[in-house]
Amino acid sequence: MPIKKGDIVTRKSYNHDTLFKVMNVKGDTCYLKGIDVRLYADSKMDDLTIATKEDQERLEEDEEIEEDDFLDRSEFFYLPGKILHLDGDAEYLQRCLEYYKKHNIFAIGKKMNEVEIPIKIRDLLEEYKPDIVIITGHDAYYKKKGKQEDIHNYKNTENFIKAVKECRRYEKSHEKLVVIAGACQSNYEELIKAGANFASSPKRINIHCLDPAIIATSISLTERNKEIDLISLLEKTKYGKDGMGGIICNGLMYVGYPR
Repeated sequence: MPIKKGDIVTRKSYNHDTLFKVMNVKGDTCYLKGIDVRLYADSKMDDLTIATKEDQERLEEDEEIEEDDFLDRSEFFYLPGKILHLDGDAEYLQRCLEYYKKHNIFAIGKKMNEVEIPIKIRDLLEEYKPDIVIITGHDAYYKKKGKQEDIHNYKNTENFIKAVKECRRYEKSHEKLVVIAGACQSNYEELIKAGANFASSPKRINIHCLDPAIIATSISLTERNKEIDLISLLEKTKYGKDGMGGIICNGLMYVGYPR
């Protein structure tokens, strides 16, 4: 049967390594969106296979995120750091918001086009006064355009950099406002230089849609006087230090007593 919009598929030429949803079909070309990976792609129909139940179970198992038993409630009470999550993709944003809710973190999510984020972020920071801000969506490095060092060879890295700089105009301290920026294949080095605490992607690879949320959640649920274990934190993400990197910082959670 022909592949149609809404089908869940894998690509033969990539050894069926990623699940995609078919977003549109034009002629013999299918336009795809990663189910878990922040990735848009297009493919000829004859390179696609409808994902079987076994394929989906296998890949979903591969995509499972390491869970932490973050809090020992005992006699104390906890005030995790507040998160502002700005995302160019509504579906990925919703998954991240569900992840925060699962861990009892107060998070505000806003879906907006990547080009809008640097324009609107200052007003959002002043309105919500978050402890952690995530700037993400979709990105890509276009090898055919030129060198990795040139931010003009990326889909949205320049927009992310502008947004990070706006964050640092609002709050210079990396300890008072933790900034997590980037998406698939983003220019990691330039995002860090712009002022991000954490960014993607050191090896210019795709990242899991929850990777920024995993880092934000760990920082939000780590005590304010406690330094994070940077290497262990990065290892919680799907592709580790190849997909995400950053600087050592302290947690942002207040702990009180009694409950």
